[in-house]
Amino acid sequence: MSEYTSDSMLIDSASVARRRAKKGLRPVWMLLVPLVAILFQVYVPRFVQFLGFLELPLLVTVYYGLMNRSPIPGLLYGCAIGLTQDSLAGAGSQHPLGMFGIVKTLVGYFAASVSLRFDVTNPLLQFVLAFFFFFFHQFFFWMMSRALLSQQVDFNVPQTMVFGLLNAVVAVPLFVLLDKLKE
Repeated sequence: MSEYTSDSMLIDSASVARRRAKKGLRPVWMLLVPLVAILFQVYVPRFVQFLGFLELPLLVTVYYGLMNRSPIPGLLYGCAIGLTQDSLAGAGSQHPLGMFGIVKTLVGYFAASVSLRFDVTNPLLQFVLAFFFFFFHQFFFWMMSRALLSQQVDFNVPQTMVFGLLNAVVAVPLFVLLDKLKE
């Protein structure tokens, strides 16, 4: 019995080592992709209003967290994307600097933590996780707006679920495209 356990642990540790040995995004893409996503988020809905539901910086944070498989870099990447999004949103936004930073930090950390337990290369699982993290993001943003800022913000669950599904539909091809950018 113990031989079986040790053999399965060797196979498991070997597969984990192979997964970690996969090449990551080039540093140029790690900076350029989030910047394009944030600029899309800030400027495109001003001209094309029906794309306002799309949360590309969140999807990039989820992708990086899932594919990096390490919570600390996922946390730092989410923080950087969120704070950059906060700073570029500027005076037109209804929240102070740091709200997206805090929420995307949590998303980056939890996405990377989930990837340690599951094989996240499956498109169906990526779809489900993109939906879940969109809902998670919106819920924590709502909760922090009420708790930290004392703002009476409504949380429309059906609308959030529809927008979550739409973001999840966009996430799967986006993740495939980002996989192509790997070295």
